[in-house]
Amino acid sequence: MKKKNKILKKLIIIGIICYVACIIINQQKTLSSYQATKEYYAEQLQEEKQTNEELVAMQENVTSEEYIEKIAREMLDMYLPNERVYIDVGN
Repeated sequence: MKKKNKILKKLIIIGIICYVACIIINQQKTLSSYQATKEYYAEQLQEEKQTNEELVAMQENVTSEEYIEKIAREMLDMYLPNERVYIDVGN
């Protein structure tokens, strides 16, 4: 009878150890997934900060005369008086 109790205790202990090991492995997988998500969002945040900086720089530049003239020439086909415009139709 004592032998059966010892074997039963050992089986219970082995079962508990296996259960704890499975839990630890699953938690490591979850933590790894969370780390990958964290890195992805950190990269996205960095890209958005860079885009924001570019937009702030563009916002400061919008009121300059050079920018207004550039937009008028490129998008609106407007030119200064007495200015000659040559268009290359060679292609």
